[in-house]
Amino acid sequence: MSSDSIHRRSVEPAAAATPAADSSSIASSGETAGVLGGASTDVGKKKDAVGSASLVDGAEKGPVVVQADDYDASQGISEKTKAKFKQLGWVRLTVCLIVEAIALGALSLPGVFATLGLVPGALTCIGIGLIAIYTSYLVGRACNRSPIPIEHFHDLGELMFGRVGREVIGGCFFVYLGLVTGSHALTGAIAFNNLSNSAVCSIVFTVVSSIILFLVALPPSFADIAILGYIDFVSICAAILLTIVATGIQASNAPGGLSAVNWHAFPEERPTFAKAFVAITNVVFAYSFAICQPSFQAELKKPNDYIKSVWALGITEIVLYTLTGAIIYVFVGQGVQSPALLSAGPTVSKIAFGIALPVIFISGSINTTSAARYMHVRIFGKTRHRWISTPLGIGAWLGLNAVIVIFGWVVASLVPFFENFLGLMASLAVSGFTFYLPALMWFLCPGMKEGTWRDSWKNIMLAAVNAVIFLMGIFILVCGVYSSVTEIKEQYATGTIHRPFSCNLH
Repeated sequence: MSSDSIHRRSVEPAAAATPAADSSSIASSGETAGVLGGASTDVGKKKDAVGSASLVDGAEKGPVVVQADDYDASQGISEKTKAKFKQLGWVRLTVCLIVEAIALGALSLPGVFATLGLVPGALTCIGIGLIAIYTSYLVGRACNRSPIPIEHFHDLGELMFGRVGREVIGGCFFVYLGLVTGSHALTGAIAFNNLSNSAVCSIVFTVVSSIILFLVALPPSFADIAILGYIDFVSICAAILLTIVATGIQASNAPGGLSAVNWHAFPEERPTFAKAFVAITNVVFAYSFAICQPSFQAELKKPNDYIKSVWALGITEIVLYTLTGAIIYVFVGQGVQSPALLSAGPTVSKIAFGIALPVIFISGSINTTSAARYMHVRIFGKTRHRWISTPLGIGAWLGLNAVIVIFGWVVASLVPFFENFLGLMASLAVSGFTFYLPALMWFLCPGMKEGTWRDSWKNIMLAAVNAVIFLMGIFILVCGVYSSVTEIKEQYATGTIHRPFSCNLH
């Protein structure tokens, strides 16, 4: 589907339904409004008004599309109900992105430095972080420049590839987020096992973790989840700080002190390709926040503020990941465990796991909420039930959250090689949502560039940059799938595959 055909499809019905006199009166009054997750912004003296029109592009240059409001009072929808899903400012959007992106995976980065060496590890964290900032900017820009309302990533798929792209990307989006929910259920069970030292079967802890994930995911708006996000961010920072202090004290008290720690600026022995690639993909996955960005951005009060959030998150991640990986690696050396809090000693690791519990469940639940919001909108479309304010809408919301959590728990417990299976799905999903799909948006989505890619030196340079990012994404896709399949084969060959619904998670 071409961008021109999509543009005509969205503009012509609005033009046909709105008489010329009405259009002029709207323009003279300077009132615009956005619904269905579309962007509603202040431009000059324009301000929000219900039931008039939707200004998609905001203050940026590009096509301005006016669309009829499908949600009127005849469906019994109050403005207060709709306003609940337009409450995100750029700070809360940043918090939502942090909740999505930064979890206990940050404490796996010292292991990356142990594989790559201090200098290559730092350069990898900084370089991939800068690429993630740019691709996230492309995703946000595509949402704002779109001639159709963008609520989730699958809408961008429709912009680029039509109905097929919408369904394929939507399916990947839903399944991947469900699997990530299951991964957090397992992580929660491991944390409870570590804290309790009990003989209780781990399946019990996975059920408890799943129930907590379900309860935390119940708030339907991301503005509500952002409030929990502050707790999430403080929690992960406290766990990281505690781990850094504990490992630093251990290194200082060891024979020879800090100078005796076995760390290297560059790897002492060249790692195998597979080992180095697994280390790099750990960094790639740490920056994989773009998958839920359109979902969050649809609730942004001022759509152009996404740029502030992208930079704030990107810089926070680069600083946090680089310092966490480098400092803990220098304190612990080549023997650093993953997650690194396990290197802080049994007592401190228990305390760190306790501090990190909010991260496990809040970061996990935002994936559940995003998947449930996606499916809820697909089911109810433009009816009043989509606003989760009617008995049917609320019941469906509760049911969808339960189904997603149960799906994640069952798959995580049933598949005997779940971690590698999740790595396989992550290679398939993250490589696309973070790399090659945003790169394709620059080429295929309307309003992303002035003219064609050959019309100016600026466009030619950007085309080259996006082509490189596209190829990088394909490389991560192919090599990630290969590495995951190889690991699964090795597990079967060595007999380290655990039984389905096993009491042993380790």
